[in-house]
Amino acid sequence: MEKMTNIKLQSLLRKALALVVWIPLAAPVFGAEVIYTATESKIMTFAPGTSVAAMRSAAEASGAKVLRELPLIDAVEVVPSATRMEVRLAAFSSKGIRSIEPNEYRKWIETVSPEALRAADPLAGASLGAARGGDVPEATEGEAKEGDNAATPDEKYFWGLKRVKAPGIWKQATGKGVKVAVIDTGIDYTHPDLASNYVGGYNALDPKKDPIDDHGHGTHVAGTIAGAGEKAVVGVAPRASLYAVKVLDADGGGSYASIIAGIQWAVENKMDIVNMSLGGPASPALQKAIQAAYKAGVTVVAAAGNDPEAPVSAPAMYEETICVSASTFDDKLAFFSTTGPEVDFIAPGHEIDSSWPGGKIARLSGTSMATPHMAGLAALAKQLGARGPDAIRSKLAQAAGLLPDLTADQQGAGLVEADRWVKALMASTK
Repeated sequence: MEKMTNIKLQSLLRKALALVVWIPLAAPVFGAEVIYTATESKIMTFAPGTSVAAMRSAAEASGAKVLRELPLIDAVEVVPSATRMEVRLAAFSSKGIRSIEPNEYRKWIETVSPEALRAADPLAGASLGAARGGDVPEATEGEAKEGDNAATPDEKYFWGLKRVKAPGIWKQATGKGVKVAVIDTGIDYTHPDLASNYVGGYNALDPKKDPIDDHGHGTHVAGTIAGAGEKAVVGVAPRASLYAVKVLDADGGGSYASIIAGIQWAVENKMDIVNMSLGGPASPALQKAIQAAYKAGVTVVAAAGNDPEAPVSAPAMYEETICVSASTFDDKLAFFSTTGPEVDFIAPGHEIDSSWPGGKIARLSGTSMATPHMAGLAALAKQLGARGPDAIRSKLAQAAGLLPDLTADQQGAGLVEADRWVKALMASTK
């Protein structure tokens, strides 16, 4: 009877561990041999300071094939050499393995559709066009319009740029010399408004390939950060250096390992600012990567999310990031914006016009569009003398003002107006 009970217990344990999202590995459970069933890749994390060689050796000894090294978080991406990887927890622990986490592939980006905007506000677009002094043809991800048809030269300063009052600081700072990585779908660096500021990048999906944008989202984000205004789009920091870090595919999908690899590249290449207009479920491995970037002096700006009923997504949920919610042109909270105690600032994210692959311009909405406004402002803060994530956050807070009728969970420290830095500089010289 006792033997039968132990057999059933071991069977249940195997089934449970085959479904678990994250397995912290410490002591053996009931002395049982745990079967870890896997058909997809995993992130295997080791004790801090474990060498890459030791990680590879331990992973291979456990019956796994190493696909990618992630030394930033003391981990490797692995797949079982067969459908089963049979090892004891005690053996894992003795090899320094701390956890095994599924490397889930999922869609990380989502913009708000024009239909949803019109359902929330039938006047959306018309009122915005009047506010900016000229309209831009509405464009979804599949309907981007030619730049020449979308804006005349005197309409370059789109409403989001004007609202954060970026032009008011350009005599003092334009982002020149500040390195900004866009961790996203890549960048169409041939776009006339992006080409002069583009420096290089990395393709985490296939390091042998170019980080060109085959979706559009990353190109739109890049224009808001550092569009040079050669054709139509001027960014918040129009002379910042842009780096494309492609971690998402043409469908906007990617894995945790590819995103972590992108963060790792940003740290290794000493990026100043990282824009992450993407979000998903919490992940211990992703959190560790964000913490490592913070310790390395990289400022990570991330989107809160586009579901008002959901909690703030990862990586924006982590305290080391600057979490951004979205506002409308009339200083309201965008109806789609996720909110919560993690929110640090609010920025324009409703019907934002920016660059699109093929030399085009498109209008998109989402906290993905609010985040690059803050990343551009962070680049300006860096050029003005702020050093490191804490100093940049403090500099941004100095120029932020609370919007009326919004709570702290909705706007954090408020909306940054860059010309407040000018006023502060003038006051300090009197």
